[in-house]
Amino acid sequence: MTGTLVILRHGQSECNLKNLFTGWHDVPLTEKGAAEAAAAGVTMAETGIRFDTSHTSLQTRAVVTQNLTLEAMDQSWLPVQRSWRLNERHYGALQGLDKKETTERHGAEQVHAWRRGYATPPPPVPLDSPEHPINDPRYSHLPPDVLPASECLKDVVDRVLPYWYDQIAPQLLAGLDVLVTAHGNSLRGLLKHLEDVSDDDIADVNIPTGAPRQYRFDDR
Repeated sequence: MTGTLVILRHGQSECNLKNLFTGWHDVPLTEKGAAEAAAAGVTMAETGIRFDTSHTSLQTRAVVTQNLTLEAMDQSWLPVQRSWRLNERHYGALQGLDKKETTERHGAEQVHAWRRGYATPPPPVPLDSPEHPINDPRYSHLPPDVLPASECLKDVVDRVLPYWYDQIAPQLLAGLDVLVTAHGNSLRGLLKHLEDVSDDDIADVNIPTGAPRQYRFDDR
């Protein structure tokens, strides 16, 4: 029997609270975010689900969320794989900016295209920017040309799906129950694939923080 998948967006982060573009910028959870993470674990434990393995990104807010969630499930020992492919979408030159102020500066239509347009990336950051992942030691083992300076959701789908096919799907096909803790856009990209959401309709899909979403599969 094919295993069960649960996807979980990290709890509220400091940038979520301040309404800033976050992307690959690394930020901690708020107290509310930590509570959301623990509550997600309690919710899942109450349903009786027990995971066999787990995945998360290389970003602190997802890593800490998963730790708190598994602690609440008494599964802190669970094996975990971490991958940059599950990172949030890179918001390019928008990272760290206030969303309201950015809208006032560039106009609602342009910012909506950057935020929700499937194939419209924001302006990129230069290679010498601290916001470019080439300057972050956690990505030093990766070829520089795979590290994004900016991404649209289509770019995120293109980097998430190889990880889905190579790492997560084989575990599900082997009958393992799998937890994936990641980010709003990396999980939207996976959801788009799993639920066959169109390029246009995915713009209206939002994944709330700290809310587990469960998938059951048939043998196909």
